[in-house]
Amino acid sequence: MSGLDAFALLRPWWLAALPLVALLALRAAWRSAPLGDWAKAVDPALMAMLARRGAVLGGRRQANLVAALTASLIALALAGPAFERLDATAFRNLDATVIVLDVSRSVAEGGAFKDARQIAQAAAEAAGTRSVAVIVYAGDAYLAIPPTTDRDALGATLFAIDADTVPDRGTHPERGLAMARRTLEEAGVIAGDVVLITDGDGVGDAAMREAGAIRAKGWSLSAVFVPATKSLPAGAPKPDRASLDRLVTAGGGIAADMGDLAALLDRLGASTAQHLASGGYSVLAFSEVGRWLILLALLPALVLFRRSA
Repeated sequence: MSGLDAFALLRPWWLAALPLVALLALRAAWRSAPLGDWAKAVDPALMAMLARRGAVLGGRRQANLVAALTASLIALALAGPAFERLDATAFRNLDATVIVLDVSRSVAEGGAFKDARQIAQAAAEAAGTRSVAVIVYAGDAYLAIPPTTDRDALGATLFAIDADTVPDRGTHPERGLAMARRTLEEAGVIAGDVVLITDGDGVGDAAMREAGAIRAKGWSLSAVFVPATKSLPAGAPKPDRASLDRLVTAGGGIAADMGDLAALLDRLGASTAQHLASGGYSVLAFSEVGRWLILLALLPALVLFRRSA
């Protein structure tokens, strides 16, 4: 892991204050050089006489620059600069991935089932050291692999899955998603990813409700669309990408094609710390240094309280 990967801004929206601070500093410096609007309000001859007597003190640009520096350091501190804790991987049991694989007739006989299994394997490998579970579904859903970090056993099981793994005919993705949600709940997972690999058939109101329930838990539902690469048997359901896209939108994840998995794999490959931070548990994974920037901001702030001779 590089140093850049280990660094994060927990509240980056505070960086928007920096341009505002710069504009206010420029405006204040302009108005303080040398007397602001007093030169316009006082008669020029009177102003010249007061200047000769030493009764006129010009503005100080330095004070404005010091105030701007102080405000900038405070804004940076509020942005939450943080570094990943060295023991963040100890929380990997709070971060898991559940792969939900469609083994229904339309996918198994659509010509891309082997590719679908390889995608499941790629998703499991992208998850790194985190636990991965695999659920298969057709007319019903079954937990094929409980949460595990044993990639060899996971790969062997995925290789053995075929069209006959689930005896129940039909396509009910909502049952696979419901089982994924229960699996994450029972494991006490905080930052979970559910990856649905399917052709989109069977997505209805029940599946949409499950997608919303997954998102409400703070997890995300992503999907990989598996198209039919050969003619399906008569009566077999057709792939439905539009319904799958709506499901992913409800689940707050990423919709991917078989040939373009980069964004999804990057999401799954994010560190445990990044996953926990996105779930609101950044204190477990990151050590924030913003408080030290606040202390640093006190140094230029002291100059603002300096008494003139």
